[in-house]
Amino acid sequence: MVVSAPLESDSPLLRPQDMRALQVIIEGTATSTGDAYFKTLVQYLAEAVGARHAFATEFVAPHGIRTIAYWSGGKIIPNYEFDLRGTPCQEVIEGGLCFYPEGLMTRYPETHDGMDSYLGVPLKARDGVVLGHLAAFDEGMLPDDSQRLALFRIFAARAAAELERIRMDQQLKDLFDEAPIAYVHEGLDTQFIRANRAARRVLGITSEDVRGIRGSDLTPDTPDAKRRLREAFESVGKGTDTSGVVLELRRKDNGNPVFIQWWSKPDPGGTYTRTMFVDITDRVLMEQEQAKLKAQNSYLQEEIKSVHNFEEIIGASAGLLKVLDKVKRVAPTDASVLIMGESGTGKELIARAIHSASNRADKPFIKVNCAALPTSLVESELFGHERGAFSGAIQRRIGRFELANTGTIFLDEIGEVPMDVQVKLLRVLQEREFERIGSNQSLHTDVRVIAATNRNLPKAIRDGDFRADLFYRLNVFPVDLPPLRERKQDIPLLVQFFVQKYAGRVGRRVDSIAPETMLRLTEYPWPGNIRELENIVERALILSSSSTLEIEPEVLGFAVAAPTVIERNMVDVADGSAADLDSVQRDHILSLLRETNWVIEGQRGAAARLGMKPGTLRHRMKKLGIARGAE
Repeated sequence: MVVSAPLESDSPLLRPQDMRALQVIIEGTATSTGDAYFKTLVQYLAEAVGARHAFATEFVAPHGIRTIAYWSGGKIIPNYEFDLRGTPCQEVIEGGLCFYPEGLMTRYPETHDGMDSYLGVPLKARDGVVLGHLAAFDEGMLPDDSQRLALFRIFAARAAAELERIRMDQQLKDLFDEAPIAYVHEGLDTQFIRANRAARRVLGITSEDVRGIRGSDLTPDTPDAKRRLREAFESVGKGTDTSGVVLELRRKDNGNPVFIQWWSKPDPGGTYTRTMFVDITDRVLMEQEQAKLKAQNSYLQEEIKSVHNFEEIIGASAGLLKVLDKVKRVAPTDASVLIMGESGTGKELIARAIHSASNRADKPFIKVNCAALPTSLVESELFGHERGAFSGAIQRRIGRFELANTGTIFLDEIGEVPMDVQVKLLRVLQEREFERIGSNQSLHTDVRVIAATNRNLPKAIRDGDFRADLFYRLNVFPVDLPPLRERKQDIPLLVQFFVQKYAGRVGRRVDSIAPETMLRLTEYPWPGNIRELENIVERALILSSSSTLEIEPEVLGFAVAAPTVIERNMVDVADGSAADLDSVQRDHILSLLRETNWVIEGQRGAAARLGMKPGTLRHRMKKLGIARGAE
């Protein structure tokens, strides 16, 4: 007997023995799902219909069948895939219920595989699509029993529902895993339960890592980061949605920072959270870089507003040339430099010259005046702090060492740094690492350190005010700046420079500098060094009312102990004839010409010594009848 049609809906009621078989199958599969369900089902179905073999399959388009549970000879055997064409399975997939109580070998001589009876029914989804089939078969004859066929169909419907559920669950898993947005399920203790591919990629974890990792494991050890994570999970634990929170994490694979924007809500049971997040690392790092550039810009704007000694190194004295030679030698290296000199000698200018001639010239040059900072803020200024690190720290601050990364930091008045901060400075010089206040995370810095001081650091070491080990780290390459009183030869050049710098600003036109003024400036001891000279020249220009700059002794604020011969002669003839005054000027010019071996131009020439232009001096010499060899 061959049946190749679905059973009618009015199939006869099951007999008591069939009801017992049905009950056995129900009890055997009631608590099972997925693979376990199908393995139990095929075992009990084979026993119920009296077959030695039974399997459940899923259809693989266009002509394939893959078993999902296979009972044979009293045990579950491995699954396999085969071509359904030319087999009774094809009839089931294309038609409906197919029953051969016997004669299968005659019907399918090449594919019967030793079987002589076959019972198969399709597994259909609710929309009628064939998902696979359920079949039982035997080497002998199967009983031709319509009630057992009805029993078979009942569990085929249940098997179809389970197979549809598995497929839908797999589709949801695939959708979850392949979603372009990161999804994570976490326990309320931040233990990961599931994480899709996008989340694993952002966090630097593998699928094997998921079950063994917590969100707190990926959080950096900073007060702000831990506080944000704690507050986020506390809100979820209270059953409220958490939307748009920005969290800072660290990738598991390489420790690099990653910033995410986090949306989370508890599942209906309240046992875990369902979290979605997007990677905003690029945006945050860009904002941090913008903040860093803004801080650098603010710093540079402050520097522009501040008053520097001068804009170029002016002078040709032996002492200055020696310093410039040192600058030329040390600039290409990354050696630490300690510049020592009195206040106002131009230590910052030398530091800038070293930076400008170095390989870091296009990188930041950050200046810190250690003497101008309150003791309590020195550490924060140098190394920065985290939000909440101390009272008043309402936001993260980037320190000067972080701003100067890849560039140069100039620590002016290094001798004023407190002893506890000196320890951290020593670590930066030795290890190239530091921590912001309130953070345990070490930050690496590639910065060149140039320090300056007007203090006697060896004496400060003996007095216990400065660490010897820090001094030796800073004093790799010492540079001693001579005071202005030891650079008298440079004073005319500096005066001329400052006149050009400030004359236009104060609305004055200056063609020359009175010789007696230049002499007076040269003999003055300049306790304030170049900074004092600059201020004196600017003040004199404001007070000047002629094209010849004159600076009276009272402007300098000191009295000359004994006037020079030329000055006495000038005073003596002040009320005399113009001829007498010309004679004094002639003698003075002649004396300088002899000292310079009649060299007029150049930094060491007589014109520079007199504060005149070479053309002006030649005109004056012609007027006074001065010529070499005609003395």
